[in-house]
Amino acid sequence: MLALVSRSLVALALICLPLRTFAGDAVVAAQTVISAQIKAFLDGDVQAAYGFASPGIKAQFPDPQRFFEMVKRSYTPVYKVGNFAFGRSKVVADGAHAFQEVLITGADGKDWAAVYDLERQSDGRYAINGVQLIADTTSRGI
Repeated sequence: MLALVSRSLVALALICLPLRTFAGDAVVAAQTVISAQIKAFLDGDVQAAYGFASPGIKAQFPDPQRFFEMVKRSYTPVYKVGNFAFGRSKVVADGAHAFQEVLITGADGKDWAAVYDLERQSDGRYAINGVQLIADTTSRGI
């Protein structure tokens, strides 16, 4: 039931929030991108999940299916989220980068903190440039 509520809230956020970044909206835009990619993972939508990756990540994984398999293997808590909430955030270099902490309960019930690194693209949107997983729920800040 909780997973259904989480998915519904993500879907609502995707409908209500724009993906373009404007001054002061960097954190909201970053959170929207993260939520959308998590939803794509939950839905098994390889192309959508890959679409939120930065050009640097796409250069490392030029095949969307290989990217998806890497996430499934190395970032299982992100791929199979049971529940998640946004923690602390930090925007640097006039919004060129945003860092967002995401507190995750995996489908297996284990708690994680994931720190997302997002890069602002030339069109103003954010793309995910990396994720660091920490097997701990204590926020250490960014």
